[in-house]
Amino acid sequence: MHSIIYDVAVSIDGYISGPGGDISQFAQEGAVVDDYTARLETYATAIMGRATYEFGYRFGMEPGQNPYPHMKTIVFSKSLELPDSSEITVERSCDEDAVGAVRQRSSGPVYLCGGGAFAGSLLMSGLIDTLRMKRAPIVLADGVRLFGDAEISPRLEHAETRDYGGGYLFQEFRVLNEK
Repeated sequence: MHSIIYDVAVSIDGYISGPGGDISQFAQEGAVVDDYTARLETYATAIMGRATYEFGYRFGMEPGQNPYPHMKTIVFSKSLELPDSSEITVERSCDEDAVGAVRQRSSGPVYLCGGGAFAGSLLMSGLIDTLRMKRAPIVLADGVRLFGDAEISPRLEHAETRDYGGGYLFQEFRVLNEK
């Protein structure tokens, strides 16, 4: 069974986007972005919630289009409707069995793309194995929180910290699930 890795940009106050989904204050280029792009090539499957998938529409993505063509992409949503020619799969159930089946079928690591509420539900179920954060030196004060409204304090084991300068950090933690 392959790992689920939450690889995400986050402000120092714990937001993955600002109000209205604003991501403009996060780095758009440079070494931190280059390393993230290289990590994307190591993932076999991408999973996300509906709001994260639909966020791509703002950047010209069409309904049903795969935002990560080199990965199998699965959107967990009870309400997302896509054309029959869709390049992605919609999974209607977000229970542990459905997510476990994705892990089992994946040919490699699973990239948890977001969003915060979806990540929070997976964290509360003990389904996230690794947390990779691109920490930005910004304060957003509102928006989408890293784990939504989840109230859980998992045990973490530090694996790596990389300093990109200018306050940008990459941090990786293993989530020590109690299951």
